[in-house]
Amino acid sequence: MINTPIKTSQRVFEILEAFEDTQRPMALKEFVDVLGYPASSASALLKSLVALGYLDYDRLSRTYMPTMRVASLGNWVHSALFGEGEVLTLMQGLSEACGETITLAVQSDLFVQYVYLIPSRLPIWYSIPIGMTRPIAQSGIGWLMLGLRSDEDIDLIVRRVNFREQLASKRVSLDTLLPEIQKGRRNGFIISEHTLEHGAGSIAMLLPEKRFGRVFAIGVHGPVERLDAKRNDILEQLRSGIALLSR
Repeated sequence: MINTPIKTSQRVFEILEAFEDTQRPMALKEFVDVLGYPASSASALLKSLVALGYLDYDRLSRTYMPTMRVASLGNWVHSALFGEGEVLTLMQGLSEACGETITLAVQSDLFVQYVYLIPSRLPIWYSIPIGMTRPIAQSGIGWLMLGLRSDEDIDLIVRRVNFREQLASKRVSLDTLLPEIQKGRRNGFIISEHTLEHGAGSIAMLLPEKRFGRVFAIGVHGPVERLDAKRNDILEQLRSGIALLSR
């Protein structure tokens, strides 16, 4: 059971994400209908956010709207992730060249988290939403990040990942994982197939330097067959773009 402080925090973010989905003012009833909250709880939480200055309430329409205080909260994150824009330029160039989904991912403890993406312009049957996390030992990008660690550290991380995994079928074998990590160390990139979903693949490289002490990587994601056909072009684009970042 989720305890009360965690549930309240979760609901705050669900309310803000609901605004992101609708991109317009919303009434109390909409939060109750869409998010399934009790009306009394939703009303109390919305009033608290109004009092704190994060939402505005219009009495005539009886709707809530985020204030600029919400918009300003993450202004600094863009420059932290993209610097002067060179990382975003690289991602846009990859998107224009290959048309596939382009992601920026970061290591977050035992997980890889996708913090930004440019969606594919081509048909695709699976999605990678911003904020999605995957166990670091079960992701091609995660293998790249693990390659920066010693084999002893990797062993410890895999033990921790497996301890958290309830399904035995999804636990990771270190003997199977280490060759993939070593391949990434040698090549400077990872090509993974069928790890996110059967038929889906990715080609990824690490960014040349840490940002705020965190490891980032850029990935190109799409159907395995399409990535195979474009492999050399994608790797050339990644290498040249990351070489520019290194300068």
